[in-house]
Amino acid sequence: MQDDLFGGPPVPPPPTDKAAAAGFAADADEPAAARPRRTGVHPAPGHDGLRALAAALPRQLRLGTSSWTYPGWKGLVWEGEHSESLLSKQGLAVYAQHPLLRTVSIDRSFYRPLTVSQYERYAAQVPDDFRFVVKAPSLVTDALVRSEDGRGRQPNPAFFSPELALSEFVEPALQGLGHKLGALVFQISPLPLAQLDRMHELLERLRAMLCAQPALHPTAPDGVMAVEVRDPQWLTPRFAAVLREAGATYCLGLHAKMPPLQEQLPMLRALWPGPLVCRWNLHPIHGPYGYEDAEKNYAPYDRLHHPDPGTRAALASLIAGVTGRGHNAFVAISNHAEGCAPRTVQALAECVAAQLGGPAPAAAPGPVV
Repeated sequence: MQDDLFGGPPVPPPPTDKAAAAGFAADADEPAAARPRRTGVHPAPGHDGLRALAAALPRQLRLGTSSWTYPGWKGLVWEGEHSESLLSKQGLAVYAQHPLLRTVSIDRSFYRPLTVSQYERYAAQVPDDFRFVVKAPSLVTDALVRSEDGRGRQPNPAFFSPELALSEFVEPALQGLGHKLGALVFQISPLPLAQLDRMHELLERLRAMLCAQPALHPTAPDGVMAVEVRDPQWLTPRFAAVLREAGATYCLGLHAKMPPLQEQLPMLRALWPGPLVCRWNLHPIHGPYGYEDAEKNYAPYDRLHHPDPGTRAALASLIAGVTGRGHNAFVAISNHAEGCAPRTVQALAECVAAQLGGPAPAAAPGPVV
């Protein structure tokens, strides 16, 4: 698969210095009452093995999850019990200290546009080499206006609006995140049948919207626009040509509504060379409309329920090929992919490291399955 897409085996990344493990422990002889009480959110202990794994990965690879507000990640990302409300305020800074988590998908922007100041607060909480994946508001990516239950009802007059895409998404994200912007993802929701029959018209409107956006590189050197779709009918040479003309790329969407990874590779070949943007959204066992089932079965998202080693291996091979030729890879993983996004990140990182001759798998805290 790699030979077809990249023309040869990947070039291993240059060796990097392993980060020194910094650990702080209370004096065992010190009475508990004398120790200061810890407040707020703190990183989970025991990440030394993960630091070694992270050092074996290509620097161009940024793995992460979709959002960071899950109390069930106790012992994996942070220590102790915390509410979603507290994690929404303090969790990102702790999340970004995890050795393997160097990106995150900001999904809340899909439901309501965010402001420059909101993006600035996010950027201030993460290290300099952290990069964000941001979803465009449904305001411009939904063909139908959503009702209160989240279902599309009426035609959306703002669908693919170049002006709103700029003012409500691209400009605020670019200004607020600056060089920490990684990928701006326009996720096009499933289209009604009447729209699918007018694909040529939709492609022209998509081209106009993307071409109207400013260049990202002067502010965000790693920044890229990407388009994710939920209808296989998009996957045509004309779609690839529109993305290429606009300087955008295809977001590999691993979702039950879409074909398996291998069947989406022709889109990436048509746009090669370039970065990889991937969002691993939902395990196919749940079917194309299985988010509610996944939430019910996987919560509180603390372990792997349905490991998918085939997808991990295929994605790891793709990552190795892309980064081995010096291109960035942004991969955001949902809890709905296997049951626990941080554990999936670690398992995928181990697959990538193994392909590149990295260290043995790190010991995972707690039960894995």
